Amino acid sequence: MNPDAMRTGERVPHGGETDRDVIDFSANTNPYSPDGVEAVYADALEDSRRYPDDDYPEFRAAAGAFVGCDPERVIPTPGGLAAIRLTMESALEAGDEALVPFPSFGEYAREVRLQGASPRFVPHDGILEAEREVLEDCALAIVCTPNNPTGDAADPDALAEFATRCGATGTTLLVDEAFLGFTDLPSAARLESEDVIVARSLTKLFGLPGLRAGFAVATGEHCEALETARRAWSLGTPAARVGAYCLRQDAFVRETRERVASERERMREALASRFDVRPSDAPYLLCDVGERDVDSVIAAARADGVAIRDARTFRGLDSHVRVAVKDRAANGRLLAALGVADGSGSDDSGAGRETTDTEDDRRRR
Repeated sequence: MNPDAMRTGERVPHGGETDRDVIDFSANTNPYSPDGVEAVYADALEDSRRYPDDDYPEFRAAAGAFVGCDPERVIPTPGGLAAIRLTMESALEAGDEALVPFPSFGEYAREVRLQGASPRFVPHDGILEAEREVLEDCALAIVCTPNNPTGDAADPDALAEFATRCGATGTTLLVDEAFLGFTDLPSAARLESEDVIVARSLTKLFGLPGLRAGFAVATGEHCEALETARRAWSLGTPAARVGAYCLRQDAFVRETRERVASERERMREALASRFDVRPSDAPYLLCDVGERDVDSVIAAARADGVAIRDARTFRGLDSHVRVAVKDRAANGRLLAALGVADGSGSDDSGAGRETTDTEDDRRRR
């Protein structure tokens, strides 16, 4: 970590709403968690009187099975962002350059700078086409799939070809798959390349952002470096136990993917009557509000009890908002708040335990 960068750096704005009387569409988390997580958490809390097993065998096994890799390649981290920072600490030195997509997750550039390195920004939909001459100048390249906030996922074959080019130039490739679990696409962990590091987040797919559980997947020297550098007891016992449990809930994941795909299309068609909406493979939609004032759109939605994400904080976007895909009833409320539907939909997904308040809960307050 570069001390000068730490002193001069800034925090990155994110979604997330603290007012529980407002439906939060600003953060892209599943409104449901698998049935049974409360009991797993309660048992883990009792066991938290001792330090966790720093080898995390159960968590590694579940994570490896989930992405299709050897458990020994899994490095437990307290969330996907921790895996990203650990990768950059390992791959970057002061003075290096890193290929960073835009518009994309704002933490990439911040983390690069914190290492004393410099981001070289490339359009997110062109990064897989980066030429050898560009890669030769960069110690690290970053791909976010599906990209946040645009929602488009990288083609697996094109990503594999890009990984090969990165390997030829000695460029470490970081693939952020925070939202890939919402799709049927394979993880880049399958590539088993010593030049590829994958970062995964559990908390979005399983609706537990406050739990802070994730992992990296690496091979060879990168795997050894990350395992050596990760902090001791990098996951608390509740995070490790609940994380391992969630990763084994295949039916929940399948039902979540089906619900998100169906609701995303319904929302996209409705929102397209008023905004320019990008196609998406993710549990969110990026909307260009055009000539409308972004602040007014956000304020009007909030007046109806709905929080949406101001996407102008992403590099290169100046007239956009981002909305999450939740359950049918909540999505109806969003559409009504944005003036494109009456919000009369009802939730029929049954995909697990809902982690957001119901409308009846809000009325009782």
